[in-house]
Amino acid sequence: MSRMNAVVVYGATGHTGRFVVEELLRQGLPVIASGRNSGALEALWDLEIRPAAVDDPHALDQALKNAAAVINCAGPFAATADPVIDAAIRAGIPYVDVAAEIEANVSTYARQSGTPVVPAMAFFGGLGDLLTTAALGERTSADEVHVAYGLTSWHPTPGTRAAGQVSHDRRDGRRLRFTDGALQYHEDKPTQEDWTFPEPFGRRRVIPEFTMADVVTIPSHLAVPEVRTYMTVEAASDLADTDTPAPVAVDATGRSDQAFIVDVRVRIGGEERRATAGGQDIYAISAPLAVGAVRRILAGETRSTGVASAGAMFDAVDFLSDLPLTLDLP
Repeated sequence: MSRMNAVVVYGATGHTGRFVVEELLRQGLPVIASGRNSGALEALWDLEIRPAAVDDPHALDQALKNAAAVINCAGPFAATADPVIDAAIRAGIPYVDVAAEIEANVSTYARQSGTPVVPAMAFFGGLGDLLTTAALGERTSADEVHVAYGLTSWHPTPGTRAAGQVSHDRRDGRRLRFTDGALQYHEDKPTQEDWTFPEPFGRRRVIPEFTMADVVTIPSHLAVPEVRTYMTVEAASDLADTDTPAPVAVDATGRSDQAFIVDVRVRIGGEERRATAGGQDIYAISAPLAVGAVRRILAGETRSTGVASAGAMFDAVDFLSDLPLTLDLP
């Protein structure tokens, strides 16, 4: 790092926020814990604490004062992204978030910024974008991109449930797809089909057009008219069941026992390129994604400026190779 100021983690008491703080500390980066609840911050972290509500611009300015960067982990991002980005721009520091809310991502990409802003730098959005970019190599266009999520289970956090409800309400219950080069709302009922993942997942039932943030991140910098995402039926059922409990840690790092694989297939004419990544715990893997983004931005290891996705901002293969994942790249 060229600057040794601390990285502010906004939403440091949340499930993903805690992983992000621990990852920053693991990588030897100084941390400031921020968020809306001063008591929760003080109870959880023996760090510098800077409480700030998103509707208090002065408090946000104080939270980011003399910081190197900010990672926003506080959802719903429909409420937090714009205020924290505004504060980051005023402070002149990079902003990274872990938002999986499609509408919030769209809003962020519509912004202008003189400092780096990287939304959806997480399991949903960032990872699929990096895999797609790696699969394409030097190409910047494709006919279709298919991103299939193989999850053994999905125990959603309270933040995931809250963000999902916000997105549901904003869409009036409609679903989304990215086709013909644009996001389109629709009311088609979900269907199922088979997808053959690499082993050990193998052949699984998936829900096509289970639309995730990849439909925003990928087309933001690649000319792709069709981006489709898929989710294993078991994981979608867990998410839909209001009785599914939150994740439970099974190791010293706080990860759950959930395994995942992200399988990307890119079609270019008659050619198909494939890139896959496997690992453990979709929330835990978001931490090295977000922290890796900040570390590279502060080190000047970027390929773009302003508001940009992971695949546009970073060397995709290099970034992926630095993550705790099992990779199969072209």
